[in-house]
Amino acid sequence: MTDSSALDPEDRKIVTLARAARARNAVPEGAAVRDDNGRTYVAGTVALPSLELSALRTAVAMAVASGATALEAAAVVSGAESLAAEDLAAVRDLGGAATPVLLAGADGTVRSVVTAG
Repeated sequence: MTDSSALDPEDRKIVTLARAARARNAVPEGAAVRDDNGRTYVAGTVALPSLELSALRTAVAMAVASGATALEAAAVVSGAESLAAEDLAAVRDLGGAATPVLLAGADGTVRSVVTAG
C-alpha cells in the first residue's frame, strides 16, 4: 500500500476524482486520467445491455473524444486486486508503456502503482 499523503498532489487529485465518480454514480469502479496538458477526465463503469466499459476505458475514451493526444497518469478506485489487461492497453495506447496507473481501494488508499506497459 502507498500512503496517499505521499503522492504527488496531481496524482492525489485523480485518485480523489476517481473515488468521487465511483461514489456519486454508485458503480463498481471510478477512474480518472490526466492528459499531457493537465486536463482531467473522470468516469464510472458503464454497464448497459448493449455496451459494457470499465471506468478506466471510459475515461480514456472521454480523453480521446476531447482531443487529448497523450496521458500523464491514470487512477482507478475499485474493489479489484488488479487491473484488466484491456484497461492497461487503453492507457498504453494513449499514454505509452511508462504511464503510471494507480489502483486504490474505496477509501482512496493506493494499493498499487503499475505502468501501462
